[in-house]
Amino acid sequence: MTMDQKLSSVNARRRYDSSGRRERARQTRDQILGVAEELFLSGGYAATTVAAIAAAARVSVETIYKGFGGKPGLVRGIVERGLTGEGPVPAEQRSDRIRGTEPDPHRILAAWGAFTAEIGPRVAPILALARDAAASDPDVAVTLEQISAARLERMTVNARGLSDAGHLRPGITPEQAADILWTYSSPELYELLVTRRRWAPERYGQFVAQALIAALLPTQVT
Repeated sequence: MTMDQKLSSVNARRRYDSSGRRERARQTRDQILGVAEELFLSGGYAATTVAAIAAAARVSVETIYKGFGGKPGLVRGIVERGLTGEGPVPAEQRSDRIRGTEPDPHRILAAWGAFTAEIGPRVAPILALARDAAASDPDVAVTLEQISAARLERMTVNARGLSDAGHLRPGITPEQAADILWTYSSPELYELLVTRRRWAPERYGQFVAQALIAALLPTQVT
């Protein structure tokens, strides 16, 4: 075996080992978040300790603190995982693709309504739990404010995309559109209609799409 062949073999093994470590780390992270979500929702945020999560996930307490910084970081991780939605392609990427390739704004907003129905069940319960905990835990309150700010930033990107494509109704600014998108994507609205009023998520998603179309797009003349 030549020197070049030896170096190539070593580099290939290093890439394989690095890829394997990343995959094991991802699996461990998902395991921790899954256990944390289950324990938070079944036992309550305050009553669930990091030690209990570590024991159930079969990792050390230090692993959780190193990876998440504590319970507020676990909440953030659960939400971020939920926001990816279902399937191999994250919801944000699917949303960007639709916004960038679909010429019909009605179809864009219909898709965004469907995304709210897809993501809502994955994030609304943990956010509602964390909101209750925030009343007595300042760290959780800060985490929730950061999550809300990130959602507004995301909705601002979407609103600017609609504006740049000429889709917004005259008189609606990108800032106003961002606020509207932020409101209709809120976990509080999901909680009101799905959790409390028992709407099916699909019905909720259709309602969000119709409301966004009515609020943001020019009125169609029939």
